[in-house]
Amino acid sequence: MRSVIPLLRPHQTRATAAMQKYSKGQIIVPTGGGKTLKMIFDTIRQFQSETAKTVVVVAPRILLAEQLSSEFLEHIVDVEVMHVHSGETHHYSTTKPADIVVHTAKCAAANRHQLIFTTYNSLNRLQAADIHVDTIYFDEAHNSVQRHFFPATEYFSSVADRCYFFTATPKHSATISKPGMNDSDVYGQVICQVPAPELVQGGFIIPPKVVVKQMQLASNFTSVAARDSINLLETIDDNKCDKVLVCAKSTKNIISLVSESDFITQLGFRGYSYMYITAKTGAVIDGKKVNREVFFETLSEWGKDDSKKFVVLHHSILSEGINVSGLNAVIFMRSMDYIGISQTIGRVIRLHKDDAAGLRSGKITPGALDQYTKSFGLVCVPVFDKVGISTAQKIQNVVDIVFEQGDAAVSVIKR
Repeated sequence: MRSVIPLLRPHQTRATAAMQKYSKGQIIVPTGGGKTLKMIFDTIRQFQSETAKTVVVVAPRILLAEQLSSEFLEHIVDVEVMHVHSGETHHYSTTKPADIVVHTAKCAAANRHQLIFTTYNSLNRLQAADIHVDTIYFDEAHNSVQRHFFPATEYFSSVADRCYFFTATPKHSATISKPGMNDSDVYGQVICQVPAPELVQGGFIIPPKVVVKQMQLASNFTSVAARDSINLLETIDDNKCDKVLVCAKSTKNIISLVSESDFITQLGFRGYSYMYITAKTGAVIDGKKVNREVFFETLSEWGKDDSKKFVVLHHSILSEGINVSGLNAVIFMRSMDYIGISQTIGRVIRLHKDDAAGLRSGKITPGALDQYTKSFGLVCVPVFDKVGISTAQKIQNVVDIVFEQGDAAVSVIKR
């Protein structure tokens, strides 16, 4: 097997060293901390074995499973690949346990290493296949505590030779009736935790900046869509946001904003394009329906173009794990739990491409934010009622915990 070994940052080296030392455990790293490279490096080390190994990567969404597959295969070549989920992929794909068994048997007979990419939703299909797994990585592992996903998680935690849980936002349980990542029998101990301030000082991410804006009440407008349009436009104008992620209250909220207000017209007057994606509507760019591949390719292209101004509306699809570069602001229009807030903030604290290049060349001093083109990720919270005020307080709490205190924002199940 041939591979391109990635260069690891100091905190990534600590994590991979911990994985060498422990066969199970949790790795807590803020969004943007390069957790995927940790998995890749560890996989390359596993695939140096002369005996065929099976490595499984679990993701919360098909989109993320496909993204992880692409990232792994940038570094690992000449390996057998199987996807176990219902999404489209050019790799071999199945959700049938019998087919999984056959594919794995063929890999073993040919002494070929195997990479399997799956979702939490389809992990039980792998369990039903009853194949031997040498190493399994649970990405965005806080998802694994969900009622439908936990049985398969618990199973692989007990039967896989090595098992690691990656997240920026651990989910614990304070009740014996529901699972949580504080169950050390299943999840092991925290074997590596990287504080966000270390990543900021090291020049790997930037800090968020929270801006709260008092808005007018809905009673002053003809409709909720009209109110949301004005509030969003004022927030964009006041903060000079060029590339904006809007966390809408619902799919219905997005549709009404687009079709029942002048929001899109006003964006056009300001020189903005727009795009949105939901499970119900699919992906839309400037009024044209496109497939998801085109959507993410366009999002990446626009993110890299300093002259391009655009707004992305979504409810939840872009919050978790998906690598979206170039966004410089997020606007919260709804309340979320600590996990949702942390994951969403993570979308806007990635480095600007020019800053990343400057840091690599030595022209910019790591952590010297005054030298950066993009020195912070803007987090905007329009406030017009008690829900908005509580959301703003919750977001500020997360920022304080993660970026001031250097801890993880732990979500706790209490009932």
